[in-house]
Amino acid sequence: MTSYVRFVSAVGFTNLADGIATVAWAWLATLLTRDPLLVAIVPVALRLPWFLFAIPAGLVTDRVNRRTLILAMDGARALAFLLATLSIWLALPLGAAPTEGVSNVWLFAAIIAAALLVGLAEVFRDNAAQTMLPAFVPHDRLEGANARMWTVENIANQLIGPVAGAFLVGLFLPSPFLFNAACFGLAAWLVFSIKGNFQPAKRETRNVKAELAEAFTFLRSNPLLSTLAWTTGFWNMFHQMTVVALVLYAQETLGLNATQYGLLLTAGAFGAILGGLVAEPLIRRFGAPVLAPAMLSVSILDFGLLAAIPHAAAAAFALFVGGVSAIVWDTISVSNRQRIIPDAMLGRVNSMYRLMAWGMMPLGLALSGLITRAAEGPLSREVALALPFWVATIGIAVLTALAWRGIRDGLRGLAGSPA
Repeated sequence: MTSYVRFVSAVGFTNLADGIATVAWAWLATLLTRDPLLVAIVPVALRLPWFLFAIPAGLVTDRVNRRTLILAMDGARALAFLLATLSIWLALPLGAAPTEGVSNVWLFAAIIAAALLVGLAEVFRDNAAQTMLPAFVPHDRLEGANARMWTVENIANQLIGPVAGAFLVGLFLPSPFLFNAACFGLAAWLVFSIKGNFQPAKRETRNVKAELAEAFTFLRSNPLLSTLAWTTGFWNMFHQMTVVALVLYAQETLGLNATQYGLLLTAGAFGAILGGLVAEPLIRRFGAPVLAPAMLSVSILDFGLLAAIPHAAAAAFALFVGGVSAIVWDTISVSNRQRIIPDAMLGRVNSMYRLMAWGMMPLGLALSGLITRAAEGPLSREVALALPFWVATIGIAVLTALAWRGIRDGLRGLAGSPA
């Protein structure tokens, strides 16, 4: 088994756990409260560390052995899920979820704490993983390597994970969290078995201020990287608005149970798998300058369908199309980022990029809950639950109009980018 295969297999196990958690975290929150803002706090806890720790993660990634960092972070996530398992088991049976407040304050607090630890470890782990991948493949093969890895990610995260998560939630509420702890343990073992030197290039001096200034200057001076960063950030903000709104929307408007909700999410997985299979040939056929802005504009259709047609089939189609476009976009943006940034500062520049790209996620999650809660008085509950989809649709349309030319021209001018 090659190092790349072991690495991708570890990615598969961690993403299987993430896919299971997608259902488990959200469904558990709705069993404790029906307040949209309080439900949103759990995913906010998972994403807030991206805003708070993205920069420190970059500094650490450029200073320590990247394999060792991944091992430590997978171990931390396994511990967090074990603690969550114990907390839920001790709290059973759960009381009825109130429309205001939570039914079990101590369990809600424990879940928030576990989610924060999982999110914190994910920041360091993912940053190290993105800087580690170029060690396995030549730069001219990054599109293919990333596309294959994301195919595995999405089979595990969006296809198998949500269905398994829904089944495990229905079987025994703590079981998905215990299963996730085992997944992260297996992933750590696979990464441990990888041979090679994953120590970043040595620097003559170590000055935090100077290192951050160097990375910031590099990111700011590259128009393509900076445009991709803020575009991805706002897209993630609007996307997360729909993600947190979808769980209550699926229950109350579409009338889905946990298993049906998990199956709905697999539509996005099939799209993402298809996206992973076609991304590289599409890029070679049409060119990144054409495909990247086109994939961005597809989100207008995705979010608009969720808002306009309250039917499970329409939602499934929107998630499927969104899965295809998201993977093609990621293949272009991440591969070119890995190609452009020098290895010695890859961790720091990557972390600054992801601060902008992922740091907006908590804002989107919080906005979704605030919008729904504020609208529920003047509007019906059903209309209020759909409102985040409408806001996201308008927002992504404006974003596409603003970013289209900069992305197209930046990719056209990038030497070495696949045409």
